[in-house]
Amino acid sequence: MFIGREKELRALNSMYNSDKFEFTVIYGRRRVGKTALINRFTNDKKTIYFMGVESNGKHNLENFSRSIFEFLDEVSADTVFHSFQSALEYVFKKSENDRIILVIDEYPYVARADKSLASTLQMLIDRYKDTSKLMLILCGSSMSYMEDNVLAYKAPLYGRRTAQMKIMPFDFEESCQYLKNFSSEDKALLYGIAGGTPQYLLQVNDKLSVEENIKNMFLNPVSFLYEEPVNLLKQEVREPAIYTAIITAIASGASRMAEISAKVGENTNVCSIYLKNLINLGIVQKENPYGDDTSRKSIYCIEDNMFCFWYRFIPANTSMISRGAADLVYKRIEPYLSDYMGKIFEKICTQYLWKLLLEGRCPVEFSSAGHWWGNDPAAKCQTEIDIMAVQDKKTALFGECKWRNEKTDSEVLETLIRRSRLFPYKNIYYYLFSKSGFTEEVYKKSESMGNIFLISFEEIMREYS
Repeated sequence: MFIGREKELRALNSMYNSDKFEFTVIYGRRRVGKTALINRFTNDKKTIYFMGVESNGKHNLENFSRSIFEFLDEVSADTVFHSFQSALEYVFKKSENDRIILVIDEYPYVARADKSLASTLQMLIDRYKDTSKLMLILCGSSMSYMEDNVLAYKAPLYGRRTAQMKIMPFDFEESCQYLKNFSSEDKALLYGIAGGTPQYLLQVNDKLSVEENIKNMFLNPVSFLYEEPVNLLKQEVREPAIYTAIITAIASGASRMAEISAKVGENTNVCSIYLKNLINLGIVQKENPYGDDTSRKSIYCIEDNMFCFWYRFIPANTSMISRGAADLVYKRIEPYLSDYMGKIFEKICTQYLWKLLLEGRCPVEFSSAGHWWGNDPAAKCQTEIDIMAVQDKKTALFGECKWRNEKTDSEVLETLIRRSRLFPYKNIYYYLFSKSGFTEEVYKKSESMGNIFLISFEEIMREYS
């Protein structure tokens, strides 16, 4: 099942239709759907597809040669080029009169095995770019390798690419396409536990309830997702144990560097290096209070929903899960799901505001939106605002998100208004987001003030249906 990626497909097809040399770099985390996107794009086109393997140069060259000759059907499939340079030059020459796509998937495996590959590609691109109709696609899951050795200024291939695509997990609206047979609330819950990674969403069974899906996906020792976070870290990093300890510390409530360092048992300098790598992988996110990029109040949170759910609920229950006590473990998890969904709902609401902005339906034309926290001098305590977005020195948006089973009351609105006065903006718009709707008092207040927008979760879902 292939869903979404319309923007990426349009861009790839536009490059293909240029009928001149194109060089596209596609990268992103494992399971995010890079290969599926490439397969969709190349489905009806002349394509040499080669996937690198974690082996030596000889093995990869044999596989590359086989891919070329099977496509061209000219020479025995057992024939092997004597070098990557001769193989690539052969393809460049063949594409001088014919539009051919060459895909090198998992490029980092091949480049690590043959240290001269990047320089060879650089030389051949410079030689043939004006005469060749080749569309070259390099794809890789090792984010750091692709950024440092393909995209970076000092990399041999820098300046040769004509496009790059960082493939990201789906947002909530896109994820709903995978979850179309569920109720609105269940779609949010499943997005909260599986996130927007296509391979994880494909594990959801629409014939099962949310409870049954959680048991099947996470509380079953033989399931795909049961060991996925640990396995992914093993593939991406050299010391997965320390990375696991850091993610576990964050999942258990440690958000500041000093807290994480204390829980992990490593100094802050060491932890900062590992955290930077986790941020590059899209697993952890570093946050500052909105509008304060130089703040010492930075916190760390788990960005990927599936990792967040897994590290919060699975490690503490592995002994019970291994003994087949899925029902008992779910009973331990279920009371905390509503609290867990609070942050997920903030993500969903922020994405909704971006949708309004891009469609010209938001009264505040912001360039960024985020969470704010800081000191309230009047109350003499720390306080926070779920969503804040600024247009200019006069205009701003403040939002509050409530994932509760009861209607949101006027106290929530009054609190948001009071907190907004910590800032000097004159033109202020308030957005209240609620899972269960609003009380009559809130509706009356909204009508009288005129700058309050009340958005129920069902209203968000109507936009996405």
